[in-house]
Amino acid sequence: MEATAPHTLPFPFWGQEEERDNNIDDQDDEGALVVEKIDICSKENGVSHRTDKYDLMNRTPAKLVVRRGQDFILRLVCNRSIKPKTDTIWLVLAVDPINNEWVSHGHGTVVYLLLKTNDNATEEREDESDWSARLETVRPTEDGDLMEHTVTIRTSPYASVSKWTLSVNVKSGSATESAGYMLDQPIYLLFNPWCEEDPVFLENEEERSEYVLEDMTLIWKGTARSFYPSQWKVGQYEENILDCTLNVLGRAAGLTATYRGNAIRVCRALSGAVNSNDNYGVVIGNWSGKYKDGTAPSAWTGSVKILQQYYQSEDPVPYGQCWVFAGVLATMCRTLGIPCRIITNFTSGHDTEGSLTLDVYMDEEANPLPKFSRDSIWNYHVWNEVWLKRNDLGTSEYDGWQVIDGTPQEYSDLSYKLGPAPVKAVRDGLVNMLYDCAFVYAEVNADKVFWRYRGPSTSVQLIDKDTTGIGQFISTKAVGSNEREDVTQSYKFEEQSAEATVSMLRALKLNQCSLTKRYRKMVFGEKSGHIAHQGNDVEFELILEDQAMVGESFQVALRIRNVSGDEQTARGRIHLNHVLYTGKNIKTITSHPFTITLDPESDQTIEVPISFDDYYEPGMNEAIFKVTSFATIDGADYEFFSQEDYRLRRPHLQLELACEPIYRSSVKMIASFTNPLPVPITEGILTVECSGLCRTLTIPVNAIDVGDKYEVTFLIMPSFQGSNQVTAKFQSNEISDIEGSLSFDVMPPEDRNSNREVLFFT
Repeated sequence: MEATAPHTLPFPFWGQEEERDNNIDDQDDEGALVVEKIDICSKENGVSHRTDKYDLMNRTPAKLVVRRGQDFILRLVCNRSIKPKTDTIWLVLAVDPINNEWVSHGHGTVVYLLLKTNDNATEEREDESDWSARLETVRPTEDGDLMEHTVTIRTSPYASVSKWTLSVNVKSGSATESAGYMLDQPIYLLFNPWCEEDPVFLENEEERSEYVLEDMTLIWKGTARSFYPSQWKVGQYEENILDCTLNVLGRAAGLTATYRGNAIRVCRALSGAVNSNDNYGVVIGNWSGKYKDGTAPSAWTGSVKILQQYYQSEDPVPYGQCWVFAGVLATMCRTLGIPCRIITNFTSGHDTEGSLTLDVYMDEEANPLPKFSRDSIWNYHVWNEVWLKRNDLGTSEYDGWQVIDGTPQEYSDLSYKLGPAPVKAVRDGLVNMLYDCAFVYAEVNADKVFWRYRGPSTSVQLIDKDTTGIGQFISTKAVGSNEREDVTQSYKFEEQSAEATVSMLRALKLNQCSLTKRYRKMVFGEKSGHIAHQGNDVEFELILEDQAMVGESFQVALRIRNVSGDEQTARGRIHLNHVLYTGKNIKTITSHPFTITLDPESDQTIEVPISFDDYYEPGMNEAIFKVTSFATIDGADYEFFSQEDYRLRRPHLQLELACEPIYRSSVKMIASFTNPLPVPITEGILTVECSGLCRTLTIPVNAIDVGDKYEVTFLIMPSFQGSNQVTAKFQSNEISDIEGSLSFDVMPPEDRNSNREVLFFT
């Protein structure tokens, strides 16, 4: 990389100039030292810093991406060798400002480094002790006309994570002014989880590979009864992603360069900037079901297209829901070098009142009364964990995984952001700890409380409480495989254990909310767990089919057993509602009343058949239903109540290789699935993501008749050797979210000069 034309700069090392002048007589007649070229050594630095996959490192000319707290090298190509007795060389590194932010030596955003040689190696400057520059080797260039100097630069493990400019400044012999040579491209400095002094240091190499370097991941969706993985392309290495992330941090989040080296502040800022609710953040949230002026949240297959669109337009991208916010936030964290993983919490609480309870109010027919409370129970909610030292808490006890969440749910410090909240503090019930531990605690451990309202003249009646249902199967992608890792025990103690009781009591005591105190006095002394769904004489069992697929009919059944020696009469109702994954009701599919008389020691089953036409809505994102049933027994002071989530399965999209995958060579793949609906699919879109594929492939799909198999062949060109993944998703007006994935190994190139473009065809 050529150095720019020399310019004069002040000499910053007071006291050095006089010592150098005393040696002027020792200089020879070779003239002033001139820097002809600054070589950023992109290949060597890329391998040692594990940044070789970044698009910036593979451009022409390349831009240097390195991790802080670790040596990187430059080569200065000069007209002659450096003579320590007569030449003084110093480097100036300065943050490239965003939004005209103030950068200065006092703020740690401008650094002066005297180039150390064997002659001046003992010279130290205390305020620069964590930065250094040292001359390592000198050798002639291949043509022998110039001299090549290898310089090792060490950055601070606390340096600002930003773009930095670099200039090399030279003062030779008796010259009164120095000449400066500016590197014509910025240096990108990242967090470094391989550096023990960096607060994001993660000791386990396999975990670093997964949570920092892996560019594909899984996001778990569904219900606690039936969950499934969805592939997501993180894409941290792709074109413009690093620049976009730094712009989001500086412009949308407003985090100045002085604080961009503080991982706690960076993570908190990004959690607020990934959504557009308070500023010009990245993604617009939308749970309305109306997405015609943007992209439906379920249609996204990764973060790359979102961030590239945002980078080019500087406008928030429509639309996202929780998994989209989590996917984009994971990309930005991994891009900057912060270990990050995506977490799914099934049966997730959304406590709007800060009471640590989730209150559901119903009328006498078990119909919900949403105006009584804004609390909700999501079938699942997706957030992120980042690995950090929490130096701000004054103890290392809560270092490690921290929750951050970009989904705009509730305010934190007057904006929609969350975290970092220590996972261990959440488990221990320390709801007063920074940041937002109370909200996370309610998401995974609140009590679900059901109330019946019979009118203004009667007090609400507690009909059920569930102290174990919230926060189930808390899941993340396993390290090194596409399996599910259950991390529930990191967030909460075993249900109904002594430790769980202590944690809940601590949380209720620390929580300053009048509703919390009311609930604690009213019901906490009762036996934990569900209020029993059986009387002394009658038992109830809800039966749901777990294997039904979208397009098929299914049924809901309630089995009632009379275990007494007397005749019993039960009266009640079974509701089936189509709901969003957030628990919001879309429509009531059926409300089936029943009255049944049971002979002594007998049982009967009430079956409610549901046809395709009953539940189907074109393009339904997720076929999730809420089944609510209740009953009373004549002559008995007892009420049965039950509420369960239910999901229909979707067909799997099959992916297979049609040839051996070779690095930077076209690879033929086949995707296929069968239309499961009893109606034709008119048209659709197949989107394909692959590791190292900077652009999402979009393949139009023609009509697919009832029961017909769709198959398409397309080409991709992997740009990474070794383990790769490809994922594809089909969307249409009739059905969406049909997806599949395939892992494969890419072989070394047969033809290293291959430069064919990525193609696809139907």
